[in-house]
Amino acid sequence: MAVEDDARVGELDVKWLRLFEQILETRSVTRSAEALGQSQPTVSIWLGKLRQRLGDPLFVRTAGGMLPTPRAQALAAPVREALRALREIAEPPAAFDPGTSTRPWRICMTDASHATLLPRLLATLRAHAPRAPVTAVRIDDETAAALQSGAADIAVGNVPGLDTGFYQQALFKQDWICLARPGNARIGATLTLRTYREAEHVVTAAGAGIADLEGALARARVERRVMLTLPGFLGLAAIVSASDLVATLPRQIGELLARNAGLRVLACPAPLPSFTVKQHWHARFHQDPANRWLREQVAALLTSDAKPRVRSPRATP
Repeated sequence: MAVEDDARVGELDVKWLRLFEQILETRSVTRSAEALGQSQPTVSIWLGKLRQRLGDPLFVRTAGGMLPTPRAQALAAPVREALRALREIAEPPAAFDPGTSTRPWRICMTDASHATLLPRLLATLRAHAPRAPVTAVRIDDETAAALQSGAADIAVGNVPGLDTGFYQQALFKQDWICLARPGNARIGATLTLRTYREAEHVVTAAGAGIADLEGALARARVERRVMLTLPGFLGLAAIVSASDLVATLPRQIGELLARNAGLRVLACPAPLPSFTVKQHWHARFHQDPANRWLREQVAALLTSDAKPRVRSPRATP
């Protein structure tokens, strides 16, 4: 029965309903044709088809104009509501106004990005969207699901495994550097591959970039003497400052820690490829005005390209 009802609805042409609405208002086929930008013979044909489809004359010609039948009077409110809904559907989405928005932002990023990227991004968001709170969410196995559901807006970082259904935009490249305290007697003026292998190392366990680092070292057959493993970057600079341990980490966070703690920045002698920091979002929100505005702020802040390219999903279910 529902299929038959849907078929009957599909037989109703929207332009017939617009004509119905106009005749209700003007009581004239001629004035309705003018309002719709159509000829009178054309709208007369439309009215005839609507009468046939609904099985009722709908409007009767009188000295006072085209008056609605009881059936037309009963249909007046539903037709107006249907046309209102169709106009609402056809309207473009409302423009996003960051200045008045209280929409919360949820951005997935690593703890290193909390120190290097978040301060600048937060300053931009506070300047343009001062009433919108920001939550930094860690990148983990739930990141893809959070982006898909809308529980998170974007993910910024090196996030492998986001492919089908996700967009990505390259922001900037990162390479690897090493940190050591100035008085580290085991390190000379430069760090050689031999002294790198002989040195004792502190490593962090968090972040997809760290997994890439371990993979690159394994492929290059460079084995480190790891003496301390930390869950993240918090405390790493203090550890390096107070020991002869060497840290290998991405340049941005490494240079920031070095400046704050007075550490030496050394070129990494191991053959480590650079990696690209990107922002990622789900295809569901690609056209969402608020999500698009946030991505534009991130791209303008973190990339030097005039028109950074967006990589589309391979396939969107």
